[in-house]
Formats: sequence, C-alpha cells, structure tokens
Amino acid sequence: LALLETVCGECMSSSCSRRSSAPSLPTSFVHSNKMSEVENTFRKFAVYGDTSASGNDMTGKNFSKMCKECGVMDGKAVTSTDIDIVFNKVKTKGARTITFAEFQQAMKELCCKRFKGKSPEEALQAMYGLIEGKEPSSVGATKVTKVGGVERLTDTSKYTGSHKERFDESGKGKGLTGRRDLSDNSGYVGAYKGAGTYDKTH
Repeated sequence: LALLETVCGECMSSSCSRRSSAPSLPTSFVHSNKMSEVENTFRKFAVYGDTSASGNDMTGKNFSKMCKECGVMDGKAVTSTDIDIVFNKVKTKGARTITFAEFQQAMKELCCKRFKGKSPEEALQAMYGLIEGKEPSSVGATKVTKVGGVERLTDTSKYTGSHKERFDESGKGKGLTGRRDLSDNSGYVGAYKGAGTYDKTH
C-alpha cells in the first residue's frame, strides 16, 4: 500500500517527468486556420464581377451568390429571403456592402436556422465547412445542350417541307433566300417562265 501511495504520489505530481499527454493542436489554431480558408472564399466572392473591388467588403448580390453556391441557401431551411434579411440586418446602416466581420455575424444568424438540432458552435463550424475552399463559378459559358428532344429539333437534316428549304446540305441557314419565295417579276405577266426567249424564236 505504501509503494502504491509512493507511485501515485509521484504520478499525481505536476512536475513528474513520467506524465505525458498526446500532442494536440490548440483549438484557437484550428479555428484560425479554418477562418483563413473562409476569409479566402469571402474575398474571392467579394471581388467577383468587379475588377476594382478590394475584397474587403461584399455586396448583397455577391453575398447571395456565395450562399447559394456554397450550399448555405438550401431553399428549405434557408431561403433567398432569409439571406436578404440577414444581409440588411448585419450591414452598417446606409452601407451597401458588408465587411468580413459582419459576414461572420451573418453566418452566426443563419447557422442555427440551416443546421437545426445542433449547438450554436457545431452549427457555425458546419456552416464554415460548407464555405471554406470554395470559389465562385463562372457564368456565361453556355453550352449547346443535347438533352432529350433538343438534339432532334436542332438536326436540320430531319426537316421536311418548307422548313427543309431554309438550309443547305451542310445544315447552314440560307437566310432570306430560304424563308421567302422570290418571284421573277421581269416579265409583263406574273410568274412568266419564258423571259428572254422571244428574240430566239422570232
């Protein structure tokens, strides 16, 4: 028993060299690392569509785009109306943009709505998990769709009747020539086919 007390006394001592704990990153470090990723995403969306933007503040339009593309706005728990309300709530009165600090406040407002049933801290972390590392998608690179009946409808080789006359063999449109019957009005009689043959026969 005395031996046990000696061992326990040694191990319970705060200065005991035998005591060791598993190395772990401080919570503040992990949090700051995540926040830097979120801030990078914020800046990328903040400058989207505006080459003169500094990236320090974000417009309501870009905030909405970010929430939509990152999955913050799911159309059920969080709608576009919710996004607009929160944006106007956190921004400075009279301002048209929000700073990153105000953006963080907006995420705190939305996280519990988006992740119901989770604690505020868990919900906020889950929210930042949706955002970190994301980039705005480009708009305008529209491709020709080949889905369903569209491919059949755009295949000019399958056209019949008057529509067939609007395209040449390669499928290129003839323009006005293919849309209208251009009649020859050079003769005295309408649609006369023998123009220029009189001198040859008489």
